Amino acid sequence: MNLRVTWVQPEDLVGHELRQAAEDGRDAATIATRWHAAGGHPAPPTAGASPTPRPALRALAETLLDELSALPSPLSPTEPTPLPAIHALTPLTPAREAPRSPGRSPGEGGVGESERLLDQLHAAWLGRAAGCLLGKPVEKLPLPAIRALARAAGNWPLTSWFTAIGVPQDLLAAHPWNRRSAPTSLAENIDGMPEDDDLNYPLLNLLLLQRHGRDFTTADVARLWLDELPAGRTFTAERVAYRNLLDGIEPPLTAVHRNPFREWIGAQIRADVHGWTNPGDPAGAAAQAYRDAALTHTANGIYGAMFVAATIATAATGTADVHRALADGLSVVPPRSRLAAAVRLGIESARTTRDFDTVVDRLHAALGGYHWVHAVPNAAVLAAALTHADGDFSRSICAAVSGGWDTDSNGATAGSVAGLLAGHPDRLPERWTSPLKNRLSTSVPSFDGIGFDALAELTYLEAVRP
Repeated sequence: MNLRVTWVQPEDLVGHELRQAAEDGRDAATIATRWHAAGGHPAPPTAGASPTPRPALRALAETLLDELSALPSPLSPTEPTPLPAIHALTPLTPAREAPRSPGRSPGEGGVGESERLLDQLHAAWLGRAAGCLLGKPVEKLPLPAIRALARAAGNWPLTSWFTAIGVPQDLLAAHPWNRRSAPTSLAENIDGMPEDDDLNYPLLNLLLLQRHGRDFTTADVARLWLDELPAGRTFTAERVAYRNLLDGIEPPLTAVHRNPFREWIGAQIRADVHGWTNPGDPAGAAAQAYRDAALTHTANGIYGAMFVAATIATAATGTADVHRALADGLSVVPPRSRLAAAVRLGIESARTTRDFDTVVDRLHAALGGYHWVHAVPNAAVLAAALTHADGDFSRSICAAVSGGWDTDSNGATAGSVAGLLAGHPDRLPERWTSPLKNRLSTSVPSFDGIGFDALAELTYLEAVRP
């Protein structure tokens, strides 16, 4: 039996890199012709490996990947990767200059700022888990399948967990749930929060801050991953960067060496802790997220992380609404980048259109050419969902998941933002929090079985650390 290691085999990466080249304006026509003439296949549409192994193409694939990486992108001036170049393009706003809220030490004073932030963080952890869990069974499914499955259960527009109860067998056979997630994430199966990379990475970043403080480096992130993150729990850009580390490649080259996933959503799902621990300082949160993201991502992949971190930092103040938070998030992103344009499209569509399905259809028509895990379309649907929900928790996570694409990741981030805005775990509907049973499963050492209340306390300590 041949072992297929997904997301890293060169012959599976060329198709993805050719698509990335088309998206960032590189002329790869000659390379594409050589690849297809040799029998090379296009990128796998959803999975991490093509259906048919092609080990005979590996040497050619490695050559072509290196040639593709040497092609210059005409978008580089408007979509830079170095942080100083990003800062040169982003607008100067009061948010950029705001100091980080110093917070208080636990037990200091009565009911006040410290308790408020602790309650917000508890709600944010619960919200991230609930939104992720809602999206897990339909991850990878196309939008029409998501709608059909929910409608068959009387759950569209989406208002509760997905279920197989009452759904016709022929529909279930035509659109099978995510095979890894259905046993733990359908309404009839939920028993606590199962493991997911959307929760593993916040745990890792909590460890990162505990060990290195907010002045951590990208190399610190790399060392932490090698010490604490099982390689099999990584995917797309994170798995490629992990492989590069083991090959002796150092950051930031880990993000670009044979890594066609460097503008996908992976860095964005790691950004919450950077926002949670910088309440009132979106610029500081974005800079923290940048140092994390640079291990694995470039350009729009980094912007997605900065956007989310800055949005969350403003939401964590307890004084801003979701629209101000999104505006501050957008302020740290180069304005002529594709991600900024997608976020603006999502916000404007949600502001001007009452029916959210119509908003989603517009986004899919405009951005459907991207892979379903790419940062650009997912940032658009996230921004649209949060705008349309106007701070309401249930509507935020349901809209994010009902937008398709990376459903569990978008649900998780929407839940984090909406949880912060709710301000207290008791303000989240019990139908979302009760099934979590205050228990998180994970393979990140020392965290398996931990409660979300305990995670909030640990996160709070990092938020107020000088």
